[in-house]
Amino acid sequence: MKKVFSKLDKTLLLMIIAFFIFGLVMVLSASSMESYMRYGYGPYHYFYRQALFIGIGFFLFLIIIHIPTKAYRGITYLLMIGIILVLGALNVYGHVAKSAQSWFKVGGLSIQPSEFAKVIIILFLAAYYEKKKEDLDNFNILIRPLILVIIIFGLVATQPDLGTALIIGGITFLIFMSLPVPRKLSRKISLSIVGITLVGICALLVGSKYFLKSYQLERFNFKDPCLRYQDDSGYQLCNSFIAFKNGGVTGQGIGKSTQKYLYLPESYTDFIFPIIVEEWGAIVGIIIVFCYLFIIYRLYKIARRAVNLQGSILAYGVCAYLFLHVSINLIGVMGIGPLTGVPLPFLSYGGSYVISLFVSLGIAERVSVESAYHKERENKKKAKKRKS
Repeated sequence: MKKVFSKLDKTLLLMIIAFFIFGLVMVLSASSMESYMRYGYGPYHYFYRQALFIGIGFFLFLIIIHIPTKAYRGITYLLMIGIILVLGALNVYGHVAKSAQSWFKVGGLSIQPSEFAKVIIILFLAAYYEKKKEDLDNFNILIRPLILVIIIFGLVATQPDLGTALIIGGITFLIFMSLPVPRKLSRKISLSIVGITLVGICALLVGSKYFLKSYQLERFNFKDPCLRYQDDSGYQLCNSFIAFKNGGVTGQGIGKSTQKYLYLPESYTDFIFPIIVEEWGAIVGIIIVFCYLFIIYRLYKIARRAVNLQGSILAYGVCAYLFLHVSINLIGVMGIGPLTGVPLPFLSYGGSYVISLFVSLGIAERVSVESAYHKERENKKKAKKRKS
């Protein structure tokens, strides 16, 4: 175990731990009033649950960093078929919350399978392209695994959970773009993806009233949210702006947010960033964004140093996963783009997401460990050659 820990990206690990601790503190601050005033729970209700999720996630992280990445190659198809069946079962047995049938209720906990689908897709694509790495100049072989991904995308989108579906599509696209394919084929793929995207946008614009719900259409209303404050489409975003304004440069102080007093819905999940800025100020908000960029950069470096294509795709996939969650959440809460209900990594409350995030980071750290082992072996070989 000590040997594995010595090979980890320790800077990344320390950043992750610090982020999760800060997030736990902010979940307590942001959720205490809503927990008591809206649901009748104690003020520490969501804090204790988040601590439990972090404990489970970290335990899985410690297991995963000891599992060689090649061990996933034989089970990825089973995982993909399994998650498709589970997502399909949501249509019959799923629990409806926040206008989406995305959860299974197990006792007092809610499990969201679509969060685990993201990690499974990364594992599947990495294993598939590693196996077919000699045939990446074949267009048909390149696009074949996308059939299963499209099925998952469709099942998630029809829950409806367009935010998660968007991230699944984004992860797949960014992995696709990272593949070492010939330039001509890369252009063909890019044009195909652009074409499919344009067709999708046109279909959305033409037929949105038939397959999107009213609250989803409202998210594409970019008029001043404070002018439509009484409408559902403007209430959350307007209160988000108020939280940012209240925070100013240095913040009102830890625990002194006013927007968490039932003014800002989802203050401890999707909208935790405005509460952080309200209590800690814009300076801390900017520092958080730079910390995210640093973590994404460390993951990118792990991907570049990977010893094989599978390891590279795994790390790139986790990098894309984190980047998309951060950018989509912040774009939404700052009113730059539509709200999607996407949690903010390390900071937002949520069991399935926290656990899947720990699993994905554990996989990326395992890639770092294998790169370190490979470098160590190469150095030993060079030392032997010098001696001989």
